[in-house]
Amino acid sequence: MKCPRPSVGIQRSHGKDALTQIRDRVVPGQRLLGLDLGTKTIGLALSDSLLTVATPYETLKRGKFSSDVEKLETIAAREGVGGLVVGLPLNMDGSYGPSAQSTRAFARNFAARCVLPIVLWDERLSTAAVQRDMIAADTTRKRRGASVDKVAAAYILQGALDALRNLPSP
Repeated sequence: MKCPRPSVGIQRSHGKDALTQIRDRVVPGQRLLGLDLGTKTIGLALSDSLLTVATPYETLKRGKFSSDVEKLETIAAREGVGGLVVGLPLNMDGSYGPSAQSTRAFARNFAARCVLPIVLWDERLSTAAVQRDMIAADTTRKRRGASVDKVAAAYILQGALDALRNLPSP
């Protein structure tokens, strides 16, 4: 099942304003899909249907953009996803470096194909925090490598879910 195409341009933004957009557009019972975009993989995490808890889901090997989008659309349809939270790798000073620009381009191109609302969420130090926690839990290097991307996606998504819960009521 394909994601419906947008009939009009939908602005994508980041931060609390974008969370308000997600809150207003996601139907009760739908879930959010978190993405940690890397150059070789995409870490995925899913929220529960109450939008309270993020769980690591899967790590996709990146390919061509169209094939990545098809995989994401299939997962979104299968899992009842109503919106995406994409980790935005800002520089430590808050500026946009090459990775952030690449992420914004991915989100913009994805938005041109699908009507799901997209939030770009600040992911500074998320992978470092996840790796630190995994090392503290004595996770082997091999297991860390296999799961760090999807756990980082869950870390990013959980941050957005926590902020979403703290938004003032409409």
